[in-house]
Amino acid sequence: MYGITPFERRGFDLFDAFRDFDNDFFGDLRGVKTDIKDKGDKYVLEAELPGFEKEDIKIDITGGTLTLSAERSSEKTDENKNEGYIRRERRQGSYRRSFDLSGVDAEKIAAEYKNGVLYLDLPKKQAQAPTSRRLEIKG
Repeated sequence: MYGITPFERRGFDLFDAFRDFDNDFFGDLRGVKTDIKDKGDKYVLEAELPGFEKEDIKIDITGGTLTLSAERSSEKTDENKNEGYIRRERRQGSYRRSFDLSGVDAEKIAAEYKNGVLYLDLPKKQAQAPTSRRLEIKG
């Protein structure tokens, strides 16, 4: 919660302490940004997932819901790994978000992950013209 250098702070500020706790507890997973664009014949979902490997990301479709989840654990080390640690951090976290697929052709969804951003092409369902038929009257 506090840095190694005691001179970084000028007095105690409750809001700084809360912000530090918030950042340490939630890390950078809480702020995953997701944008959805309407491109006419499809929607494009862009989810920023920096630091994740493609293998850490799962996309599941169940019924009319798409669930995006990602999980990682990493270790950050400063100085020499084998001697006198100055700082050593381990980070674990997961991200999960669900989206309604109403109006989306779930069979044609495509995904691509590059440069820390997941792109999903969500083709819109084609509007079907109403069908008509004539019933025969029996009797």
